[in-house]
Amino acid sequence: MQNQAGKGIAMVLMAASLWGVSGTFSQFLFQQQHISVEWLMSVRMLISGIVLVAISAARKNSDTFAPWRDKRDAIRLLSFGILGMLTVQYTYFAAIKHSNAATATILQFTSPIIIAVYLAVKFKRPLRPLNLVAIAVAMLGTFLLVTHGKPGELAISGTALAWGLASAVSLAMYTIQPESLLKRYHETTIIGWGLLIGGIGISLVRAPWHTDGIWDVHTYAYTAFVVLFGTLIPFYAYLTGVKLIGGQKASLLTSAEPLSAALLSVSWLGVPFLLVDYLGAGLIISTVFLLAMERDVAVESREI
Repeated sequence: MQNQAGKGIAMVLMAASLWGVSGTFSQFLFQQQHISVEWLMSVRMLISGIVLVAISAARKNSDTFAPWRDKRDAIRLLSFGILGMLTVQYTYFAAIKHSNAATATILQFTSPIIIAVYLAVKFKRPLRPLNLVAIAVAMLGTFLLVTHGKPGELAISGTALAWGLASAVSLAMYTIQPESLLKRYHETTIIGWGLLIGGIGISLVRAPWHTDGIWDVHTYAYTAFVVLFGTLIPFYAYLTGVKLIGGQKASLLTSAEPLSAALLSVSWLGVPFLLVDYLGAGLIISTVFLLAMERDVAVESREI
């Protein structure tokens, strides 16, 4: 049992770290190689979706096509693919393009606060003291991160801030939306179809065969990394880890994602990160731990 728990922790930490590194590589592709957000999304989601659906179909007692036999579930799955998977991917990548991977990932980490408020409204119950503390901490952390602690002065563009907050809202929707589907079908089935549907949707904007930007060995290598090590492997590793240690523990360990994104952005891409930025990031990440102390608050926060 202990070995299984250790394996689960390792799998989730690996997934979170790979997501953080992938975000930084995406920043390089957007800002230095001028690859479009839409193109990278279409390639990433289509390839990952096809592979995950194939893995689902290869399972014993596969339920790969079962959601499509139920009209309501088919509508839910289509909604999840477009409003959930596609939206969260696009807003996150757009936030990276207009700021950096570290800032985008940390802003997205405010999504558990949005989930807590949503659940309070949905079930018509007041926010508990710990919830209010977490909200205050998240607001302070966001303020420090986007202003460097200077009121009236944004350290990032208004566009980047808007995309970052939109990413947090989208991630909250992504976390809550497929709940009924995940109770009835295997995670690989739902995630695989979600990616494939979202990939088809974004391909209508930018087809994967319509490339742009600067193509050299770095572009090929980082694109391959984003698809393989930033999507396929971490999604599968995270789902495996959740099964072994549970969603709540897994959600806490995803704090490795903004940490890895911040460290790589600063050390590799030279993104300026001040002491006040680290303080703001730490406050935002701490809200996940605060909310995890509430047993009935959903704090799962992954990605993308």
